[in-house]
Parts: sequence; C-alpha cells; structure tokens
Amino acid sequence: MFTGIVSDLGTVRALDHRGDLRARIATSYDTAGIDMGASIACNGVCLTVVGLGADWFDVDISAETVSKTNVGDWTEGKRLNLERALRVGDELGGHIVSGHVDGVAEVMAMADEGDSTRVTFRAPEALARFIAPKGSVALNGTSLTVNEVAGRDFGINFIPHTKAVTTWGEVAVGDRINLEIDTLARYVARLQEWG
Repeated sequence: MFTGIVSDLGTVRALDHRGDLRARIATSYDTAGIDMGASIACNGVCLTVVGLGADWFDVDISAETVSKTNVGDWTEGKRLNLERALRVGDELGGHIVSGHVDGVAEVMAMADEGDSTRVTFRAPEALARFIAPKGSVALNGTSLTVNEVAGRDFGINFIPHTKAVTTWGEVAVGDRINLEIDTLARYVARLQEWG
C-alpha cells in the first residue's frame, strides 16, 4: 500500500527486454535500507525490487503490466515518481493507493493559472464513472484531488510545490498517464450493482 505522496524522483537507467521487461532505476533512496522483494511504486505501478546497487534498483515488469500502464512509453533517461511502501505508523498524507493501475488517461489540455497549472485529463470510458469532483485519484503515483468532471474529462490543479518535487512540471499535452481510481469509489460502485 502507498499514499500517493512522492518521496523521490528516479530515472530509468536501463531497459532490458527479456521474457519480461527489466528496468534499472536510479534513485536517491538509501538502497542499503531496501530489501530484496520490497515494493516500490514507480509512476504509480507497484513493482518488486529484484536487484540492488549503490544508487539503483532493478524491477521486473510483466507483459500484462506493460499492456495496462504507460510503462511501454519508458525510455532511458525518463524520470519517474517513486514512493516506498507504507509502513505502520507512517503519516497518511494522500489517500490509500494500491499501486495497481486501472488504466491510462491522456493529457488533453493545460493552462497556467497564476503559478499553478490546470491540466485536463481524459479517462478511459470504463473508468470515468469512478471519478468525482473533490474525489481522489492517483496519477503517475501522485495522490491528487479532482477539481471538476465533464463526461470522461476531469481537471486537476497542480501547485508549484507539486510541479517541483514530482514529474508534473514536465507533463505535456498527449502524455499517457497511469490512472488508479480511488478504492472507495470502486466499492461504492460495486455495492450499487448489488443494490
């Protein structure tokens, strides 16, 4: 489990296409404190550490994960939002995030509003019903509050701090973004189906 509060910016150092995809990710985390098998959210995708070095970790990514996320867009040098798994007693600053990406949204429009940036995303048809104004979503692993919703489109306002400590300062129209809907919304919808 994660909170959607990004705690490091990693960089894809290498990609190795085998049966699965292996990625080496540079990090400023103290890798001496990372166990083999630990979970790290990389742009919102919960991945298992399978190798460690002084300033990097390796993860294996299945073809299934590549097909359901934006991992297929990764290239060497790409920066990633990173978050270590939540530990008992940690502050829950965002919302509960599983690291299980539901689908990929697309950046449709961007507009500066003062020092902030308003970004409009388009959700996949099957996920749009789970997104509500003032609700939470995780986008590329970042816990965010939805400002408004119109059909499949929804808006998020990025403050300067968020743009500075995550990859959101680098986003562009057309980018594909990992989307995880709020767990509560998923269960409310399921209960309504049984109503």
